[in-house]
Amino acid sequence: MAKAKMIIDKDFKIAEVDKRVYGSFIEHLGRAVYNGIYQPGHSTADEDGFRRDVLELVKELEVPIIRYPGGNFVSNFYWEDSVGSKAERKPRLDLAWRTLETNEFGLGEFAKWSEKAGSDIMMAVNLGTRGITDALNLLEYCNLDTNTYYSDLRKSHGVTKPYNIKTWCLGNEMDGPWQMGHKTAAEYGRLAAETAKAMKTMDDSIELVSCGSSNIEMPTFPEWEAATLEETYEYVDYISLHNYYGNAENDTEDFFAKTQDLERFIHTVTATCDYIKAKKRSKKTLNLSFDEWNVWFHSTESDSEEMKERPWQIAPHLLEDIYSFEDAILVGLILITFLQHADRLKMACLAQLVNVIAPIMTENDGGAWKQSIYYPFLHASKYGRGTALHSIVNSTKHDSKTHEDVTDVESIAVYNEEKGEVTIFAVNRSVKEDALFEADVKCFEGYRVLEYLALENDDMKVTNSITGEKVSPKNRTDYELKDGTFTATMKKCSWNVIRLGK
Repeated sequence: MAKAKMIIDKDFKIAEVDKRVYGSFIEHLGRAVYNGIYQPGHSTADEDGFRRDVLELVKELEVPIIRYPGGNFVSNFYWEDSVGSKAERKPRLDLAWRTLETNEFGLGEFAKWSEKAGSDIMMAVNLGTRGITDALNLLEYCNLDTNTYYSDLRKSHGVTKPYNIKTWCLGNEMDGPWQMGHKTAAEYGRLAAETAKAMKTMDDSIELVSCGSSNIEMPTFPEWEAATLEETYEYVDYISLHNYYGNAENDTEDFFAKTQDLERFIHTVTATCDYIKAKKRSKKTLNLSFDEWNVWFHSTESDSEEMKERPWQIAPHLLEDIYSFEDAILVGLILITFLQHADRLKMACLAQLVNVIAPIMTENDGGAWKQSIYYPFLHASKYGRGTALHSIVNSTKHDSKTHEDVTDVESIAVYNEEKGEVTIFAVNRSVKEDALFEADVKCFEGYRVLEYLALENDDMKVTNSITGEKVSPKNRTDYELKDGTFTATMKKCSWNVIRLGK
């Protein structure tokens, strides 16, 4: 049997968890917007055409911030076409995903939808085919009340109060050759720095995210970070990280070990930021925004064929990965890793939210349902707020095909002092053995187990569907809390949430 011992002390703090680490992402891609969050005529549509069934599932996740409108889409986005009278909006060819964008749903609609969802907006500006002027025009339209052209244009569209968007991305994946307006590090660094300076001159209350590498396998990583931060460091607040994970090799054990690669990614970007800080003799510490992450591999071949053979469709089925039980376990492992780095990783966006590599799926003329990955994200968002604790964890280990010394049990504790609760998130990622798990919680005298939730299944490939859930949490009662020690046997390949309080 695998074993893990955990010691938790409320005074051993990593950092306060920024709630924005539970952010998500809506891009004009596939059915994320059309037939996803927006579908006039649907049986659940409200007065604005927003699907109520989807809104309820989004609100349950308590997503604090949502990135918009892309993604690759943003690098050829003409925001002016997405505001004002719908009758006057111009349809455009979306070159990123080779679809037709009607602009029926745009910035104003998204702002209204995100308010109903209880989420703030992380807005991205087009630094691919456009630049500084357009970023400033968009910022004025969104945030200023100055009786000037773009501020007045917003008012003429019936929006008297500014949207007051506080978080802005300076482009998207500009290191990627697939990106419209792809740039070298030198080109992007200068453009991003000058855009940042101008935007903060217009509104110094905003926070800015500079583009980091599109993934850890990019040949320019981490030189891209170092070169671009030479220009942007003093003008931005975050640098972005993007990465997706897959199990195309059908090796569950190695799949679960991929958070070792995630660890290396976070450590390398953090070290690069600190190198530039030292080089510039700066007093400023730059934080991280992991604003694209998820499992993504199930649909890649069919997506390529769809975009190549049938271009310029409206809201085609693209990137509609159907997630398995093992995908949910990896999502849980990723969330634990994020919490372990709460001192520097302040924002993250699960990509995406509805239909497109998403925890929520819809039928065009039917209902909405929860994918397997919905649950670990839900649990972390609801119970992972407070202070991430630097817990001491000793676990047995194993090797996988491409990884060594992989811990059988990976875990983190979050202390919510306001609620008087501490939550342990733990994954037994051993594919062979159950794990005897012990947690020393003597520091939390008088606490009892409020709830023990677990995702468990013997079938790694089982999925949920509109007809029913085969992956959902269950309540466990077979544990012991005695003399300040919590003890339970965690099933192999399981996600575990242990909530303690008075």
